[in-house]
Amino acid sequence: MSDNKSKSDHETVKAKQETESTGLSRRGFLGTSAVASVALAGATALGSVVFTRETWAAAAKDAQSKVHVGPGDLDDYYGFWSGGHQGEVRIMGIPSMRELLRIPVFNIDSATGWGLTNESKRIMGDSAKFQNGDCHHPHLSMTDGKYDGKYLFINDKANSRVARIRLDVMKCDKMITVPNVQAVHGLRLQKMPHTKYVFANAEFVIPHPNDGSTFDLQDKNSYTMFNAIDAEKMEMAFQVIVEGNLDNTDADYTGKYAASTCYNSEKAYDLGGMMRNERDWVVVFNIPRVEAAIKAGKFITLGDSKVPVVDGRRTEGKDSAFTRYIPVPKNPHGINMSPDGKYFIAAGKLSPTCTIIATAKLDDLFDDKLKEPRDAVVGEPELGLGPLHTTFDGRGNAYTTLFIDSQVVKWNMDEAVRAYTGEKVNYIKQKLDVQYQPGHNHASLTETSEADGKWLMVLSKFSKDRFLPTGPLHPENDQLIDISGDEMKLVHDGPAFAEPHDCVMARRDQIRTKKIWDRNDPFFAETVAIAAKDGIKLETDNKVIRDGKKVRVYMTSMAPAYGLPEFTVKQGDEVTVTITNIDKIEDVTHGFVMTNHGVSMEISPQQTASITFIADKAGLHWYYCSWFCHALHMEMVGRMLVDKV
Repeated sequence: MSDNKSKSDHETVKAKQETESTGLSRRGFLGTSAVASVALAGATALGSVVFTRETWAAAAKDAQSKVHVGPGDLDDYYGFWSGGHQGEVRIMGIPSMRELLRIPVFNIDSATGWGLTNESKRIMGDSAKFQNGDCHHPHLSMTDGKYDGKYLFINDKANSRVARIRLDVMKCDKMITVPNVQAVHGLRLQKMPHTKYVFANAEFVIPHPNDGSTFDLQDKNSYTMFNAIDAEKMEMAFQVIVEGNLDNTDADYTGKYAASTCYNSEKAYDLGGMMRNERDWVVVFNIPRVEAAIKAGKFITLGDSKVPVVDGRRTEGKDSAFTRYIPVPKNPHGINMSPDGKYFIAAGKLSPTCTIIATAKLDDLFDDKLKEPRDAVVGEPELGLGPLHTTFDGRGNAYTTLFIDSQVVKWNMDEAVRAYTGEKVNYIKQKLDVQYQPGHNHASLTETSEADGKWLMVLSKFSKDRFLPTGPLHPENDQLIDISGDEMKLVHDGPAFAEPHDCVMARRDQIRTKKIWDRNDPFFAETVAIAAKDGIKLETDNKVIRDGKKVRVYMTSMAPAYGLPEFTVKQGDEVTVTITNIDKIEDVTHGFVMTNHGVSMEISPQQTASITFIADKAGLHWYYCSWFCHALHMEMVGRMLVDKV
C-alpha cells in the first residue's frame, strides 16, 4: 500500500515538474491523484497556474475576442484548405474561421458546373473521366520568397494530378496528370527567385514499364520519381529517379535545393517491411545540376512520355550528381524549411525526434567535402511521440505536431542545435494538447520569409467529443491557436469534413481578386472562338445554330431573364448551350439548369459558360436560373421543346 502511494506521489511530482517546465500540458496530469483532488476543489491545475471556473470563463472570453470579426468587417488572412477526399479547395477567413468559398478542382460540382461545363472539361483534359480526387497540399506562388498572389497549386494523390488555381478569379485554370508515376503526394513550390517549378513527389514505387511483365519492387527498374512542373506553362519540366519512395517535400530560399522524405527505403509493399530499417532518409536534390544535365541532353525518356528523366540513384556506392541521401530516423514524414532559410526540419514519425539539416552544409555535401551525409545534420531534438509536421513563427521557434501524444510542441531551433553539441539547454518551450491526433499544422506566412508568428492552425484527424454526434462518421477538427505571445493559446475549434489534410495562409492584401470577369479572359476564350466561327456576338446575340445532329444554342442572361425564352431541338440531338451574363454588377451571378438532364452551371457577371448534353427525351423541358439573382429570380426560366423523331 505504501509502495503504491509512493509511486503515485512520485508520478504527481514528476507530472507537475514537466508541466511547469513545458507550459500548458493537461496530458502530464492524466492518471495522477492530483487530478481527482483538484477536480473536487472545482479547479484544474495547468502549469503553475490554478484555473477556477471564473478564470476559465475569463480565458474563454479573451479567446472569443481574439477571433471575433464583426459584421461587415474583414478577416486579416485568407486561409486555403485542401478539401481532402472532396477534391476541392476551401477558402476560410482567419481568424474568424468563416468559410468564404469552395473551389472545385478534382471533383464534380453541380453549383458551378465544374466537371460538367465544356470549359472545365477542357481544363481537366483526359482526366475528366475521373469523378474523384484526394487533395493534400495547397501552396501559394512566390516571388523573392514572398507570396505574390498569382496562383495556388494543389495535388490529387488519387489520380496523380496537379492543378493550378488563379487567385484573381478563384478558379482552376490548368491541370496536369504527371506521367510515369502513381500517387502524387508531397507538393511544394520553388521560393526563389520566383516559383519557376512546382515540386511534386510520387509516393509509390512501380515497375517501369508498368505493363504486367513484373511486379517485383526490388527490381532495378522498379522505382518512383521526384517531379518538377513548369509553374507558368503547367507542363512537365523534368523527373528524377530516386531510391526508395518519396513522401513530403520542400524547397530552400536560394532556388538551388529541394528535399524530400522517404519512409519506405526498403521498397517493401507490406507494413512490416516498410518499418524494417531503423533509418530511412531525406533525399536532397540539386536543381541547377539537373537543369544543366537536361540542357546538355544527358537524360532519358520513358514510354510514350517526352519528359526528360535523370537518374538520382546511387550506383555501386557512388552518389549521383543530382542527389544526396541523408539518413534520418524512422519512417520520416513531413519536411519543412525554416523561414530564415537555415534549416530543413524532417519529422521522424516513428521516432520521437526531428532531424535538423543545415542548408549551409549542402554545398559541401554535394562537393563531397563532408565525410558522411549525416554531417549535414546539426540537430536531432527529442520532442514526443509521433512527430509529423513542423511550422514556424519567424522568431526562431518551431511548432511540431505529435500525432500519438495529441499535442503541438513549441521548440527553439537554435537551442536544439546547441543541445546537439552537448550543451545543456531546454529547447522545448511548451506543449499544448490538441483534440485529437494532429497531422499538418500551419502558421501564418510560415512558408515565406515574412513568417509573422500570429496564428497557428492545427488540423486534427479526430474530433470525438468536441461536437454534436453525427453517427459513425465524425468530422475532423481544425483548431486555431494564438502564437503571438510567449504561450500558445487555443482560441477556436471547428469541424471539417472529409480529411482536409493541409492549409496555407496569406495576408488579405496579398490576394487581389476581380469583382467581375474580363470579357477577354482566357478562361472562356475557346468558347468565344467557337462562337466567332458561328458568327455570334455573345454579348448581344440570341440564336440557335443547327449543324446536323449538333445544335448550338447561344443566349444572354440579364436578371431576371434569359435572352431565349425557349428553343426547339429534335430527340437525340447533341445540344450545346452557351450563355453570356451581360450583367455588370458584382454578386449578380446566374445559373442554368436543364431539368432532368444532369445539366447545371454558373455564369458570373461578364462570364461566358457552355455545357453540352444529349436531348434524349421528347417533350417539354424547363430550364431555370439556379443562383438567386433578382426579386423575380423564380421567374427566370425558359423551355426546351424536344420534337419526337
